[in-house]
Amino acid sequence: MHPRPFSRRTLLAGSAATALAVAVPSLPLLAACGQRSSGPSGAFRFEQVAYGPHPQQVADLYVPLDRQVGGVVTLVHGGYWTVGLDRAAMAPLAEQLATLGYAVWNIDYRRIGEADGSGGWPDTLEDTAAAFDALSETAARFELDLSHHAAIGHSAGGQLAFWAAARPQLPSGALGADPVVVPTALVSLSGVLDLDMAARLPDVGRLGDLRRSVRALLGGTPDEVPDRYREASPSEMVPLGRPQLVVHGTLDDVVPAQISESYALDAIAAGDDDVTLSLVEGVDHFDSAQATDVWWSIVTDWLPDNLGR
Repeated sequence: MHPRPFSRRTLLAGSAATALAVAVPSLPLLAACGQRSSGPSGAFRFEQVAYGPHPQQVADLYVPLDRQVGGVVTLVHGGYWTVGLDRAAMAPLAEQLATLGYAVWNIDYRRIGEADGSGGWPDTLEDTAAAFDALSETAARFELDLSHHAAIGHSAGGQLAFWAAARPQLPSGALGADPVVVPTALVSLSGVLDLDMAARLPDVGRLGDLRRSVRALLGGTPDEVPDRYREASPSEMVPLGRPQLVVHGTLDDVVPAQISESYALDAIAAGDDDVTLSLVEGVDHFDSAQATDVWWSIVTDWLPDNLGR
């Protein structure tokens, strides 16, 4: 298993060949509970924090106890923006990051198919914005420095994490506008960073599942609700103006690697001058959310030099 990193120069030179072939109200912190937990390399404090009244409006906080905090990482899980997977899918990453000295904010959000009928547009994005903004109060309690703050999203969570970073450019009154907390660095793990491209994938197999999920999230096709795609798709909101690491496995049959390649090209063409695309040989969609494989060092090696830049 070997990563194939692409420099900005390589991406720009190969752009033609790589083109595709195929007003949030602030919510109070409602509850918190704490305990001391141990990871493989040390101890961390764990708290579950509610950032709103819905059962899915919750985040898990991990704060290292035995070492200096080296930065803050917000984790955003995937799962087709649909009820099923939750933040527990990112808990192994959270624990490892905490033992490496990072404070971690592992968020949940309402998804398509909630029992009360919520989720999708606008609820999923509203919750993502509220979860990021709620980190401000939590960071103040623990004296965490949000000028060194990375967001890492897997799959659908990649779209949400990168969208959270693009919120400052949204006009006042738009969904997610006027953010309180904006990450300073971004990592996508097999992320759906181009919603228009994903919504136009062939309606076959897992590609069809992704196509239908994007359309369900935004309530229509790119032709039916174009404004929503422009306001939610990271590829439509570049440049983001911060370091970005875009990681994708070459064996991914859930989210095609072409989506990450296309996004990186769009970001560079728009003026983002610090984008790293790494295609990892032999890694599939679900491998990319595991911290036990060699590929994870791509992320952990990248973070220290890019937080707060």
